[in-house]
Amino acid sequence: MAGGLSMAVALVGTRYLIDLLHKLKIGQPIREEGPTGHQIKAGTPAMGGVAIVAGAVVGYTVAHLRSRVVFTRTGMLVLALVIGAAVVGFVDDWLKATWRRDRELGESGRAQAAGPGKSRSAGLNKRMKVMGLAVVAVAFGVACVRLTSVHTTISFTRYNSFANSRWLDVDLGQVGWVVWVVLLIMASSNGVNLTDGLDGLAAGSSIFAFASFTIIGFWAFRNPTIYDVEHALDLAVVSAAMLGACTGFLWWNAHPARIFMGDTGSLAIGAGLAGLALTLNTALLLPVVGALFVIETMSVIIQVISYRGFGGRRVFRMAPIHHHYENSGWPETTVIVRFWIVAGLATALALGVFYADFTTIPLPPLTP
Repeated sequence: MAGGLSMAVALVGTRYLIDLLHKLKIGQPIREEGPTGHQIKAGTPAMGGVAIVAGAVVGYTVAHLRSRVVFTRTGMLVLALVIGAAVVGFVDDWLKATWRRDRELGESGRAQAAGPGKSRSAGLNKRMKVMGLAVVAVAFGVACVRLTSVHTTISFTRYNSFANSRWLDVDLGQVGWVVWVVLLIMASSNGVNLTDGLDGLAAGSSIFAFASFTIIGFWAFRNPTIYDVEHALDLAVVSAAMLGACTGFLWWNAHPARIFMGDTGSLAIGAGLAGLALTLNTALLLPVVGALFVIETMSVIIQVISYRGFGGRRVFRMAPIHHHYENSGWPETTVIVRFWIVAGLATALALGVFYADFTTIPLPPLTP
């Protein structure tokens, strides 16, 4: 129910959001150093992440009101994390879009004084965006350790994945776990943000990732003695709501996109994936679930190290890596579909690893 409702709200809501953003003349600026074929996308409405988050919130809420599933602290904290990250992204999107609009209309002396290429055209600067995400992440981490029974161990497929390991069987403690929360949320949010460069790429890839956490959450709910996740079913509902919202948004975001999710959507999705991984005790499985996001991030890191450390040498024609393939002659739709396939294979691998671990756990004897 959560998935279906969130998809319907995002599908219908995005349609009206497009009209509203057109009336407000709020469009996405396209960086000049990007692929030349992307310049025609300038002015496409951004901030579509508003519809994703709204769809997920409505789907999650109404599904609880119409079923026997109760609201839980863990589920509501993950949803609050999604909303908090979306707010940070929304501020960034709004500043970028309104700066461009005011500059083109000549209505803002402040924007004109900034001039082309200045920081204001890029929305929030990096430091402010990092600080905003850090505040949201710290609040989420502290609330989890204070209000829920979340495990603070290093986890892979379950909270005691490394119980027999001499080096990895580590309990981070409350403070250490909050630091771990911040690092994972930052990494995941930026990974999705970097992937959001082609029509439908991030939204479509996120559908696979949320599908995996929906299955993992339900599986943990059905096997509580093994996974010991306090509110596993509700976390599966949160994931299903995000899955449905991304699907409804993808209808309008598919190539040629009529709207972009912007940082509002990419930061919310990345934070949501990290929050689910942390509360389901699958933190180290997240890089497998979101392998495409890891590849995109690593391509940027490699490019920066190569360019700055080796005299301007480039490993890729352009980073993130999806632009490399575009500049190699692949049509945009080809890049998108092939990267979706990679995301799907990553999901299959993650679920395979998760279930393979389950098969190694001795089940308790059946009672007569």
